[in-house]
Amino acid sequence: MTTQQLVAEIKKKKSFLCIGLDVDLQKIPSHLLKEEDPIFAFNKAIIDATHHLCVAYKPNTAFYEAYGIKGWQALEKTINYINEKHPEIFTIADAKRGDIGNTSTMYAKAFFEDLSFDSVTVAPYMGKDSVEPFLAFENKHTILLALTSNQGAFDFQTQKINDKEVYKQVLETSITWKNSQNLMYVVGATKAEFLADIRKITPNSFLLVPGVGAQGGNLQDVCKYGMNDENIGLLINSSRGIIYASNNENFAEAAAKKSEELQKQMEIILNEKSQG
Repeated sequence: MTTQQLVAEIKKKKSFLCIGLDVDLQKIPSHLLKEEDPIFAFNKAIIDATHHLCVAYKPNTAFYEAYGIKGWQALEKTINYINEKHPEIFTIADAKRGDIGNTSTMYAKAFFEDLSFDSVTVAPYMGKDSVEPFLAFENKHTILLALTSNQGAFDFQTQKINDKEVYKQVLETSITWKNSQNLMYVVGATKAEFLADIRKITPNSFLLVPGVGAQGGNLQDVCKYGMNDENIGLLINSSRGIIYASNNENFAEAAAKKSEELQKQMEIILNEKSQG
């Protein structure tokens, strides 16, 4: 999917909502455990109930890998279902990969070619030659961890080297890499006050922003400092706050209600922006 197609979908749906499909069998409604594939059954119901309200889905691969081959098969069925039924929706493999060049190429093939995701999250710690293999894929996007929402982000990401924070050095260096136009960045919603500085470095890149909802991030603050004029430039992710809105048989309807609440807030923000 191209960036232009993603922007068109945002404008069409008046939404920049990304829903995280982080499936924990201990949290899903108990009646689904009787299904042959409870993970996929859960995801399918969520997707069917929310696809008109969001522009992206983000399965965190750890929640699938934890269940071995059955979990991986559920992930495959989930991405195939989205691509078949809703090809207009942007898909993110939240895998946080990052390794030496040859290994990164294989990771990229796994997510971009075998599973046909539109994007994958990647850690920048090993540098240029670990990220460029992902960037080489046409119309695929590499979402680089820049400033994350967890408390441990302050251990390294905001520390200064030569009077400049590490996350800023990551951003500045990454835009010099080959095919850097295919880069997006993860910036946690709990770090909204940093977004203005981030936009000075990457004014037009899309930012994937987790942490709105269960982690306490504020949508209005994120949009105030992070939204750009050219293409909106934000994907706001909510996982637990949506998919676990209910653990009863009405879980999909409850997820849709939570999604609609966020979508309506986004619609207001987009309308205000368009009016000046």
